[in-house]
Amino acid sequence: MNNILESKLQELNITLDGNQSEQFQIFYNLLTDWNKVMNLTGITEYEEVVEKHFLDSLAIVKAVNLQKVHNIIDIGTGAGFPGIPLKIIYPQLDVTLLDSLKKRVRFLDTVIENTGLKGIKAMHGRAEDYAKQTEYRENYDLCVSRAVANLATLSEYCIPYIRTGGIFIPYKSEDIENEVEHSKNAISLLGGNIRDIVKFQLPGTDIGRSFIIIEKTKMTPKKYPRKAGLPSKEPLT
Repeated sequence: MNNILESKLQELNITLDGNQSEQFQIFYNLLTDWNKVMNLTGITEYEEVVEKHFLDSLAIVKAVNLQKVHNIIDIGTGAGFPGIPLKIIYPQLDVTLLDSLKKRVRFLDTVIENTGLKGIKAMHGRAEDYAKQTEYRENYDLCVSRAVANLATLSEYCIPYIRTGGIFIPYKSEDIENEVEHSKNAISLLGGNIRDIVKFQLPGTDIGRSFIIIEKTKMTPKKYPRKAGLPSKEPLT
């Protein structure tokens, strides 16, 4: 089965070694096993998981050179996307996975243990709360998120985590212009600046994606993020 994964990843100029191939297989097996008892993903068929989870997670190589990144935080990671595939392919990364559901964090801990990945941790909690802690605030080179939220809300969750000079890259759908336009002021308030938008199609599919590259140009004011729930109920304008 991993021949499918290997051939797909070649289209991103990514080559798997034997250990990485095995780690992806373990990840897939655990994902489908745990999905029988809890809702991790609506996608379970192997080739579809490869395309819509593994390949999609790793397509960020089109937007950033991960060899130059030291640490990364994945906000609202869910079943571990994109953080775990990025860690498998780039083992030098120091990865933090954050999710608000404890059951999902137990699943992530199981994946980390069974794949033997080091330098990666899963945390249970809300993005608004951890962003107030000195250990995590303005500490990361890169923040990523595939979470479903409008860009202004997602920026308030994520920009506080990245250091000045670091970048936040949300995974978005193809048609993003309107959302970007309506979030520019919020991003600026949070200390960010939209540097570029990278559009692409997932190799071998008709799925269009956009990566919005948001650079942190100044420190985020201490009042952000606002208390839990507000960023989604009342997005910054």
